[in-house]
Amino acid sequence: MANLDDPYQTLGIARSATPDDIRRAYRKLAKQHHPDLNPGNLKSEEAFKRVSAANELLSDADKRARFDRGEIDAGGQEQAQGPSYRDYADNAAGRRYSRGGPEATEWNAEDFDGMFGSIFGKGRPRGDGRIRGQDEHYSLTTDFLDAINGAVRRLTLPDGRTLDVKIPVGTTEGQVLRLRGQGGAGQGEGPSGDALITVQVKPHSHFVRSGNDIRLILPITISEAVLGGPVQVPTPQGPVKMQIPPHSDSGTELRLRGRGVAAHGGHAAGNLYAKLSVVIGTPDTALEEFLTQWKPQVPANPRKSMEERQ
Repeated sequence: MANLDDPYQTLGIARSATPDDIRRAYRKLAKQHHPDLNPGNLKSEEAFKRVSAANELLSDADKRARFDRGEIDAGGQEQAQGPSYRDYADNAAGRRYSRGGPEATEWNAEDFDGMFGSIFGKGRPRGDGRIRGQDEHYSLTTDFLDAINGAVRRLTLPDGRTLDVKIPVGTTEGQVLRLRGQGGAGQGEGPSGDALITVQVKPHSHFVRSGNDIRLILPITISEAVLGGPVQVPTPQGPVKMQIPPHSDSGTELRLRGRGVAAHGGHAAGNLYAKLSVVIGTPDTALEEFLTQWKPQVPANPRKSMEERQ
C-alpha cells in the first residue's frame, strides 16, 4: 500500500522521475479522481487532494530537492533535524572515509572527539575553526483559528529575547516551525543555529479539525428543521448563509465546499461539515397544545428498526 506521506508513491512514480513523468502521472490521477467526475465520492475527493499536493511539491524543483534531503515533509513544512556523523564527514577538510581499501582514512582519538563533539555541540574548532551553533527547541501555544487562518505571534525566550513567529495557514498540532539563525550562537565566527518551534493548538469551542476539513454541530429550531430555510453558519473565515432542506432530522450532515482550512502548501481547501441538531428550546405552551391535537397524516415510528432487531 502506498505511503500517503510520500509524494512519489502518491503519484506512483520513481524518485528519479523527470518533470514530464510527474506531469503525466498527475494528469492521469487528477482526471481519475476529480470531484466533478466523482460527485459525492469522499474517497476520490481526498485522493484528488493528495495527488494535487504531491504534484505541487514535486513540480517545484527547490521544494522537491528539500523534500529529498529530508528538510521538509510532504506538505512543504519544515522538519526538525539534528546533525549526524555524515554531516561532519562531509564538512571535514578534504577527509574521506570508507570501510577499507586504498582510500580508507585512519581516525585517531582527536578525530572522534571533534566529530562527536560537533554533533553534540561540544567540539573544538576544526579546519577554519568555525562551528555552527546549536539548534534551540521551543514551544508555542496558539489559538485554533490562528492555526487555521495563519497569524504572527510573539514568543518570549528564556533569555528575554522575543521572536515574531509566522504561523502558516493550516498549521497542525505538533508541527515544527524553523526560524533560521535564531538558535544558539556559533563559535569561531560560525553561523548561529536555528530555532525549532513546536506549535500546540488550543481546542475550539465548536470547530473540530479533521485533516483539512472542519466539522461542527449546528443547532437548529424545530421550525427550521420542519420548514427548512436559510440559517447563519460560523466558519473559520467568518459566518455564511446555508440553506436547511425541509424535513431535516438531527444528525443530517450538510457540506459547505471550500469552507474548511484554506488551500496551503499544495493542499486544496478543505470543506466544512455541519451536523444538524434539532433543539426544542424553552417550554412553549402553544407548541405543546398543537402537538396534543396534531395527528400526522402518515404515522411514523423512528425506533422501528431498533425494535425489529430485538
